[in-house]
Parts: sequence; structure tokens; C-alpha cells
Amino acid sequence: MRMTVIGTGYLGATHAACMAELGHEVLGVDVDERKIEQLKAGKVPFYEPGLPEVLERNIAAGRLDFTTDYARA
Repeated sequence: MRMTVIGTGYLGATHAACMAELGHEVLGVDVDERKIEQLKAGKVPFYEPGLPEVLERNIAAGRLDFTTDYARA
């Protein structure tokens, strides 16, 4: 299933990464360019145990991406 998560804060980024881990194709969208750049690089801008590994694994697998472009959603 393809899905979009609007907002990539504590809940949104975690939800997006977990849905990708379950095999879904997920796009995270946010207006904060700095946050999106960090997430795309596999860096989590807050503390959540285990999330960096899940994020990196699913970005590398092509199941998870982040953008500021709401038109892609």
C-alpha cells in the first residue's frame, strides 16, 4: 500500500518509518526543509530508541522517502 504521512514530527516520522518497516511505501511530507533533509539523510532530529536504524533500513530499501513538496502526496 502507498501512503503519505503529513507532518514528520515525533509521531509522524515514527509512524512513517514503522509503516515502511511493515512493507508499505511511505512518503513523509513536512514544511520544515531542515527536518526533511535530516530525515532523508537517515538522521532523526529527536530521541526515539531504534528509530534511526528503522529509518535508514527503509530509506535504503526504497520504501520510505521524505519531501516538502505536497504535490507529491
